[in-house]
Amino acid sequence: MIIFKAKGIFATFIMQAYHLIGIMSGTSLDGIDLCYSEFIQSERITYRIIHTKTISYSEDLKDRLDEAHQSSSLELIRLDADLGRLIGSSVNEFIHEFDIKKVDAIASHGHTVFHEPQQGYSTQIGNPAHIYASTGIKTIADFRSVDVALQGQGAPLVPIGDDLLFNEFSYCLNLGGIANLSHRKSRTRIGYDVSICNMALNHLANKVGQPFDMDGNMAESGTVCIEMLDEMNDFHFLAKVPPKSLGKEQFLEFYLPILNKFEISIPDALATVVEHIALQIGNYLNNGTCLVSGGGAHNHFLLSRLQSKTSCELIVPDDNTINFKEALIFGLLGFLRLTHQTNSISAVTGACKDSIGGCIYG
Repeated sequence: MIIFKAKGIFATFIMQAYHLIGIMSGTSLDGIDLCYSEFIQSERITYRIIHTKTISYSEDLKDRLDEAHQSSSLELIRLDADLGRLIGSSVNEFIHEFDIKKVDAIASHGHTVFHEPQQGYSTQIGNPAHIYASTGIKTIADFRSVDVALQGQGAPLVPIGDDLLFNEFSYCLNLGGIANLSHRKSRTRIGYDVSICNMALNHLANKVGQPFDMDGNMAESGTVCIEMLDEMNDFHFLAKVPPKSLGKEQFLEFYLPILNKFEISIPDALATVVEHIALQIGNYLNNGTCLVSGGGAHNHFLLSRLQSKTSCELIVPDDNTINFKEALIFGLLGFLRLTHQTNSISAVTGACKDSIGGCIYG
């Protein structure tokens, strides 16, 4: 409770703290990220990350998720239910492990299988009814569909969190399966996907039995293939003006054939993809500071190549922010949904208007 005096009159405002578990399952297939956070709104929203954990996928589930885009309808429905039950049980274990006493809601992004907003859909699985049934906690999910129905991209959704929680930085860059960027332009927050990122890097590392390229060491030992780099840089998406978004479809249709076309070593292929990512992001960064998060923030070689392309200062935060910023922001999106506030910005997605996304279960 805050009590303040204005013009000789005492007024009392009660600021309620909301506690949410934000959940993210990204395209890089690292696992389920859980972030238990507190949100309080006064003149601005403040947050506190309290507990975090990543639950790795089993190899079987990782394979099922990786192949979900070509599953039968029945297989996809089963996977949706299985993932929902897994998320629910993971939340229960998370609550027990950290002895969490108060959870107002769970906010789950789900796992994206299809993203074709121009066709009117973006599909995430991880059935929220099963999450609610497993936990008994109010569950918020399906954050993208309203925006897509309003002719938006349904992505990226994180920029509103960048604007509300991290606005001291000129740019916010997420290096996940896809690299996306947000910043202010003419006093309005905009955001967009820039290029492929860990989806391609991890694919190449998997070919030599590694889940990812630790610190970018393999890429650093390689040599850039100029012909391959030129082909990647010719991707028509890269010339589009925001709002714009990428999905696994574009990786499969455009990037994967290029990765398979050139008979070069894995280190050389990794070095070439890193150079492509750094060039594309560098095109958008001017002066100022850039907060870097996502798994790619641990890739020292990628960061060094990116820094060589821009005068903007790259800021790498603490590990909790690097690894759980997206899960934190989905917790924020859930908080905004509960308090009936906009959580999808049309200036970011291209929708015909701002909206409040998310279905509530329980």
